Amino acid sequence: MARSVIAVIAVGLAAMSMACGQAAAPSGGAAGGPAQKLVIAVQPTNTPEQLATDAKGLEQFLEAKVGTDVEIIFPTTFAGVIEAIRFGHAQAAFMSAWPAALAQKHAGAEVVLAEIREVLVDGKKIEAPEYYSYWVVRKDSPYANLADLKGKKAALPSQLSTSGYVAPVARMIELGLLPNDGKEADAKRFFSDVLYAGGYAQGWEALKNGQVDVTVIAGDVSESLYREVLSNTKVMEQQGPIPSHSVVFGKNLQEPQREKLKAALLELNAPDKQPLMRKFISGIFVRFKPTTGEQHLASLNKYLNLTQFQFVERLR
Repeated sequence: MARSVIAVIAVGLAAMSMACGQAAAPSGGAAGGPAQKLVIAVQPTNTPEQLATDAKGLEQFLEAKVGTDVEIIFPTTFAGVIEAIRFGHAQAAFMSAWPAALAQKHAGAEVVLAEIREVLVDGKKIEAPEYYSYWVVRKDSPYANLADLKGKKAALPSQLSTSGYVAPVARMIELGLLPNDGKEADAKRFFSDVLYAGGYAQGWEALKNGQVDVTVIAGDVSESLYREVLSNTKVMEQQGPIPSHSVVFGKNLQEPQREKLKAALLELNAPDKQPLMRKFISGIFVRFKPTTGEQHLASLNKYLNLTQFQFVERLR
């Protein structure tokens, strides 16, 4: 796949500057001692300026619990969050599943908490640390299964999406629609064209307007979009479970701050604290639950093994 790449997370990457300008030295203290400042990196979901404003309440809450200065930073790329953990510019991070898997693999990070979210599974709203996505065609489509769509046009939300890219393509390999040959999977070896629409809503618009023959929808989108799509389409295939967002700790986060931070984050499970997280982490956040990378990322690691996908961030 020809790509304009600004970041590929791999062993041997040179240190990259923090995209948000946070290229300070690691804030850890002396070996074995507590950090003078605890830095938490957050995967970008909005403009850094708006996110920084929304984070003030959470910073104050965590400072009171951990007993040290807390700064929440917002690198402008997913790769920037991973590199912040890898090079000690941050001691913890909130991130989605694929970046979390890379942080664990390449930065020695530990997945400690999984996000329980309000998601939709089989049309029902549930609270879970995982969800599913679906290949769908229009209701009037003549196709009966995904295999019938060979040589047709598809829309996928993004090449950075776990539920809209990694899992759906892995499902194609499981079905024998793409080869499992140890090479990076390419959906264009099955479809005549693949449109990366920029989001689930845009993929649905492309399907409605006849620009593509098939698209993907996931159970963690807004309920209104989910129900609109599923009411007007036929499901060709389902893939999952797909892990939710998680909290990772860097290897330079020392005790007692490590345990204090974990306990403080679990206190955010209280209903009156929920808005602190819904502002900038996830609008469908319910609570955190303790986990491990082996537990939370098992299905994703299977998909990555099947697809051999490399994490890239395209030039915007």
